[in-house]
Amino acid sequence: MRITKAPGWALPPLLLSLAAITQAADLDEIRERDSIRIAVANEEPYGYLDENGEGRGAGPEVARHLIDELGIGDIEWVVTDFGDLIPGLREGRFDMAAAEMAILPERCELILYSEPNTTYGEGLLVAAGNPLELQAYADFAGRNDHRVAVMGGADQREILMALGVAEEKIVTIARNEEAIEVIAAGEADAYAATGLTVTALDQQSQAVEAALDFVDPMIDGEEVRSWGGFAFGPEAHELRDAINEVLVAYKPTRAWERTLTEHGFTQEDVLNAFKYSTEQLCAWD
Repeated sequence: MRITKAPGWALPPLLLSLAAITQAADLDEIRERDSIRIAVANEEPYGYLDENGEGRGAGPEVARHLIDELGIGDIEWVVTDFGDLIPGLREGRFDMAAAEMAILPERCELILYSEPNTTYGEGLLVAAGNPLELQAYADFAGRNDHRVAVMGGADQREILMALGVAEEKIVTIARNEEAIEVIAAGEADAYAATGLTVTALDQQSQAVEAALDFVDPMIDGEEVRSWGGFAFGPEAHELRDAINEVLVAYKPTRAWERTLTEHGFTQEDVLNAFKYSTEQLCAWD
């Protein structure tokens, strides 16, 4: 669920071996059945389901307003691993993803994105008390045996490798909630994720904590920051365009801002959500 970096920095190729594209339902079909399938990766505070199976978080709660504006009566929420979001969109298993997945050039070649809905920085989850005094992603690039976990399909792996972290020091997990157990069991010394994800995990267990005085990663002299948006299959132009029209109208409202801040986004995050267009983010090289 994230994005990335500053202009001038690019990820290596990814997901090039995906299955062939399957035609997903178009906007007319969705309106005819009066229902849309929206995927989340169960990642707080971006997109997750509550105990009643309802979508919550910055993505689903904004999406609910957008879908209502389009006159679509029902949302079928689909939970999947983060790494399955792009394959699922391309294979037509759901119509839209509300996981605040980062808008990256390589992903733009595989799926369609709305305009940015959110922006967020990085964070680091460590063992309680931070016995190794880890404060930055670059700490894993030194001559030590410290290992760092990342979620499969997220771009923290590429950030770490761009900072010189060896691949053998990176442990991959499928879901965010696994990070607590991995750190407690000593399988990794920290978990690299967005700052908001780290804060949410910190609140779930006394065995871990967010690294204090975390140093934001810098690549090519630019601070790493992500812009997340709603995602669609590569043929879903009409649905993407319709969502964009209502999203652009909704973003300047207090209701949109309140949704983000209630989920931990700062005023800086709110303002920066307007900084770049999806066209600019997809064109970074």
